[in-house]
Amino acid sequence: MTVTAVVLAAGCSPGSDSGAPVTVAGGNGVSAQPTPAAAATATATVSAATSPAPPLKDGTAVLVRCADMEDPYATVEIRNPNAHEAVLEVKIHFVDAYGSPLLDTSNQVVVAAKDELAYRVPAKFQYTDRIAHCEVEPVVRAVR
Repeated sequence: MTVTAVVLAAGCSPGSDSGAPVTVAGGNGVSAQPTPAAAATATATVSAATSPAPPLKDGTAVLVRCADMEDPYATVEIRNPNAHEAVLEVKIHFVDAYGSPLLDTSNQVVVAAKDELAYRVPAKFQYTDRIAHCEVEPVVRAVR
């Protein structure tokens, strides 16, 4: 006895599942629905490994104006070289006419990515009449 099978499929290509039912008919008149390709074939999912963000670079600071009696604030221009917003620590030293330190300050300032910011640093009132000059540390440390 010879059995002949006929497979009827519309719009199918190898390895794809068009969703159209495929009927397999044999000499015994039995038909069956195939299992979906997704269930028959295991698919591995690979997730891309994320690389850690590069460490932040330190910024720079330049003194624009020193504090005095008329305006008791030093103005510093802070630059952030990073591609992301950063918290930068700026340090300013208020010095008297003899070169002695009167007041040292350290402030954390948020600066937008690739931006510069004019930041005003207050000098304590009791020192403003004795401030001869201000010194800013030119490298501002990236805190976060």
